[in-house]
Amino acid sequence: MKEKKENRKIRYTKMVLQDSLFELMEKKPITKITIKELCENADINRTTFYSHYRDQYDLLNKIEDEVLSWIKELLSNLIYKSNKDEKMKALEKIFQYVADNSKHLQILMSEQGNIDFQKKIFSLIYQECGIFSSNEKDVDLGISEDYFIFAVNGSVGLLQHWLKNGINLSAKEMAEVIYNLTSYAM
Repeated sequence: MKEKKENRKIRYTKMVLQDSLFELMEKKPITKITIKELCENADINRTTFYSHYRDQYDLLNKIEDEVLSWIKELLSNLIYKSNKDEKMKALEKIFQYVADNSKHLQILMSEQGNIDFQKKIFSLIYQECGIFSSNEKDVDLGISEDYFIFAVNGSVGLLQHWLKNGINLSAKEMAEVIYNLTSYAM
């Protein structure tokens, strides 16, 4: 019983620290954020912070790793869908996750976010879909690599625009837009 309480407390502490980091990243880059400032904003003492993270970059990296893990899982669900309805449901699930986590993802995908994280997203998508650095046609997908890269970059760009403009379409509407624009690549 005590173990569950500790786990809940740890989850809460980590959530508060994550929220604090994103709140500060809205105002300035991570390079200008201090541990002292992060802890004061979260109302957490520094010892507690250091029991979970080495520094603010470690905290950000752990958040990014969680997002990348989630992306990988959803991509694996999307890639193997064969008909439009299944793909639409998988895309809608992706956009619903983004909408539910929009405050944090908007910062991660903005100029304030880590550009290396954004590159990791593209690399992950390409790897999961079997696109590597070659100029040949992708045999598994039956489409050119250039078209696929264009579709992925355009989709991520639309996602960033959607986040920046306050989620002005529903997850289902975004899934339809992306599907219609990229259906050749899917």
